[in-house]
Amino acid sequence: MNMGPTDETDETLATQAGAQRSEGGFSLIELMISVAVLMIVSSSVLNGVFNLTKVSGMVSNRSEMHSGVRNATELLQQEVGQAGRVSLPDSQNPITLGAPVAAGGATVGVTSAAGMFVNEQLVIDTGANEETVTLTGVNTGTNQVTATFANAHAAGAHVAARGGFASGVVPPSVANGSTGSVLKIFGDVNGNGRMVYVEYRCDTAAGNLYRQSVAFDAAAKPALTAADALLNNIAVNPDGSPCFTYQQHTVNGTAFVVDVAITLTVRTAQKDPITGLFQTETKALLNVSPRNVFNVWQLAGLGISNRVQPTPASVQALLP
Repeated sequence: MNMGPTDETDETLATQAGAQRSEGGFSLIELMISVAVLMIVSSSVLNGVFNLTKVSGMVSNRSEMHSGVRNATELLQQEVGQAGRVSLPDSQNPITLGAPVAAGGATVGVTSAAGMFVNEQLVIDTGANEETVTLTGVNTGTNQVTATFANAHAAGAHVAARGGFASGVVPPSVANGSTGSVLKIFGDVNGNGRMVYVEYRCDTAAGNLYRQSVAFDAAAKPALTAADALLNNIAVNPDGSPCFTYQQHTVNGTAFVVDVAITLTVRTAQKDPITGLFQTETKALLNVSPRNVFNVWQLAGLGISNRVQPTPASVQALLP
């Protein structure tokens, strides 16, 4: 059957209309729905990223706090444990008498008088001729010491420092001694043959734990500065307890601190991004024993006093 001109025209128009409809794309409603879905998905993703950032900040904040308090307490534990150790700086090269010495009071040269002090008890010689003498004079410039000798000794006789300081942890009962916020210790706390005086100051008002260290025979200790801060963001302990407490025993009028308890509370540097509050941690070391002090306390209890070293005058001058 033949189609007329009118039929062809209608068919052409229908084809063009269909093509226009297929090329028209999304309608406005479809576009709005798509944008809304995309916004919801994007919002969920961004919210997850923000939450992850907050968690990361919280973890970083707490990790920094944990690391700081852990490092501080480890150092405290190590140095308190070594407090009271007596040593001579030339321990790698044994110190000896530079000349023979007869029995009686005498001033004699030694290979090195560094680290020696008046009233220190030194062990002279070895074997059957060994004796302990108390120094009544020390000249580090000329490397000479003065003491009363019970035995005669040849040149080259060995000289050693033994025992420990009774006040290696300065007792709170002595003048200018340790307190609940200030821990004072001295001795060869680093095990390197160099005796030092170390002071820890727990200042909750300023929010810092300070540490100062000077040679045991220093003329004075420097003024406290921000550079001495070992740990920041220190806070008052929850139960109000002091940073340092001491277990003390007395033998024949001499006080010995045989145990130190250390309690530190620290807070994060920044507020927790999730809770909006500062996070805190309390670290307690309840049984830190200065083993050198503990050993000479036991010796003193047995009546052995020639291994109990007195506090050097230079350390007493550093206490105030």
